[in-house]
Amino acid sequence: MTNSAARTARVALVGDRSPNVVSHSRLPAILDALAEHDRLVLDAYWIPSEDAEVTDAVRGFDAVWVLPGSPYRSEAGVLSAIRTARVEGIPFLGTCGGFQHALLEYARDVCGLTRVAHAENDPEAEDFLIEPLACSLVGHEAAVTIEPGSLAESVIGSERTVERYFCSYGPTRHLDTLRAHGLRFSGHDEDGHVRIAELPGHPFFLATLFQPELSGDGSRPHPVVRALAWAAVEHASREQAAAV
Repeated sequence: MTNSAARTARVALVGDRSPNVVSHSRLPAILDALAEHDRLVLDAYWIPSEDAEVTDAVRGFDAVWVLPGSPYRSEAGVLSAIRTARVEGIPFLGTCGGFQHALLEYARDVCGLTRVAHAENDPEAEDFLIEPLACSLVGHEAAVTIEPGSLAESVIGSERTVERYFCSYGPTRHLDTLRAHGLRFSGHDEDGHVRIAELPGHPFFLATLFQPELSGDGSRPHPVVRALAWAAVEHASREQAAAV
């Protein structure tokens, strides 16, 4: 690969970076693989959840990826980053905790469900959107059925996939309200539980309860991660063209 052939973009990695979170330790290999195999160079910056509370924390980036590692030190910071990406049309990917908080942000800010909570963050709350799963998915693989015609299907290239999880919480209540306000649930497990969400009309807004960064050994990026990289470089190209 030559540098002149590479397509580059700036990506905000939102979360509390830790060597104990497997998905975090996978990222360097994933980024290297994107550059080597796809010629997509992501200039990635970690933004701790507390720093994400600043209004302009992710503004100016070409993509926002909210990574696993919840409970985050600042729920407010993560929700702020998601809101900026959603409102300003910045490509967004939320995985595991990022999926949970993407739904939480949408429920509160778009649906007006201002009192819904994440049970891991606020176990004493009266109205949970994200609750403990009946069967923990920590360390499990499970099948996901994907809706035809969805962004998820176009990205993954199949109506069924088997994915890895490291999660004990998922969405349960108010799902019809989220749907009514425009959020699409495009992937479900074999019991019908929501595992993928997306936002039609947005340039790229995808959230998965599974962790695509755990796919394989990291040497071949998962299609979801590759799709985020493509969306990021396309965003960068549009921004550069608009600036001319």
